Amino acid sequence: MLNLILLQAEGAAQQGNQWSFWIMMILIFVVFYFFMIRPQTKKQKELQKQREAMKKGDKVVTAGGIYGEIKEVQDTTFIITIAKDVTIKVSKDSVFADAADAQPAAEQK
Repeated sequence: MLNLILLQAEGAAQQGNQWSFWIMMILIFVVFYFFMIRPQTKKQKELQKQREAMKKGDKVVTAGGIYGEIKEVQDTTFIITIAKDVTIKVSKDSVFADAADAQPAAEQK
């Protein structure tokens, strides 16, 4: 009789541990989502809007650190003038900042 009671108590304890495990996993996922995933997607959307708003004549910096001025806007690329009679074609994804935004960061160094 005592063995039966102990076995039932042990099964109930294991079920409680199982629930607490799942609750902790869900809490970890929620914290991970709100502190890491959500801010990153928000930042990416903002950057994409900024890239879509760029137009001819804007000064930009590429991901490779090349400063230039947009000469032409195409569907997925920009034609950028980097010097007199020197143009390059770059993906919109590689243009990450306005030159005006990058300038103060460069001056702080």
